[in-house]
Amino acid sequence: MADPISVEVVAADRRVWEGTATNVIVRTTEGDIGILAGHEPLLAALVPCAAEIVTTDGRRELVAIDGGFISVVDNQVNLVAQKASLFDEISVDQAQREHDELSVKHDAGEATDDEIHRLYLAQAQLKAAAKQDKLGR
Repeated sequence: MADPISVEVVAADRRVWEGTATNVIVRTTEGDIGILAGHEPLLAALVPCAAEIVTTDGRRELVAIDGGFISVVDNQVNLVAQKASLFDEISVDQAQREHDELSVKHDAGEATDDEIHRLYLAQAQLKAAAKQDKLGR
C-alpha cells in the first residue's frame, strides 16, 4: 500500500471532507494534477472541478469545488474553496437547472459575483456527476 497523505477539503462555511488518502486528483489553472505521498511542496489555483480523493481503504470520494487553491506540504493536502460539496450532497437535476439559468445571465454579462460562484459550483457538480457515471457507481 502506498504511503498515506492527509487531506482536508474546506469551504468558506464548513469542513467538507477530512481523512487519509493514497492520492488526490484536481484541476488547476495549468491542468490536471495528481498528488501522491512525497509530492513536492505546491501552491496552485484550482478551477471548478470534481476533485477525486482515493482513500486509504480504496473508496473514491468526489468533491465538487468551485475553484480555490490547493496546498501540498509534508504529505498534507489542503483544498480550499469558496463553495464545495460531496457528491452525495449533489442533486444533479438542480445543478443542471442552476447551470442553465446562470449561464444565460453570465453570457449576457448580468451575473453578480455570487451568481458566478454558484455557476462555477454547478459546473463542478455536473463534472462530479459525469465522473461518477464514468466510475460506474
